[in-house]
Amino acid sequence: LLQIEFEDVIAEPEGTHSFDGIWKASFTTFTVTKYWFYRLLSAIFGIPMALIWGIYFAILSFLHIWAVVPCIRSYLIEIQCISRVYSICIHTFCDPLFEAIGKMFSSIRATVRKEI
Repeated sequence: LLQIEFEDVIAEPEGTHSFDGIWKASFTTFTVTKYWFYRLLSAIFGIPMALIWGIYFAILSFLHIWAVVPCIRSYLIEIQCISRVYSICIHTFCDPLFEAIGKMFSSIRATVRKEI
């Protein structure tokens, strides 16, 4: 939520202040102008912007529900078959090779000595 206060816009530093009457008139002018100008802009552009944003989010929801999610699920179903074939190939060809290499290197022992 956007909250803009008079002190956020017109900030007089400590020790430098205008006359109280000027400060109060400025505060009232700022507050009333902000309030009524917001209402005026809301009255002029509120309904058209609501219509535009409503259409935008309706299209976005429609595409997400009827296009994006079905495409992703279809892809996952199709890739599942390929992943099984890939897994079988890896286990068939790579597992024996890696086990053999592991057994070859399992007998190697490394020792670290510190000589002074």
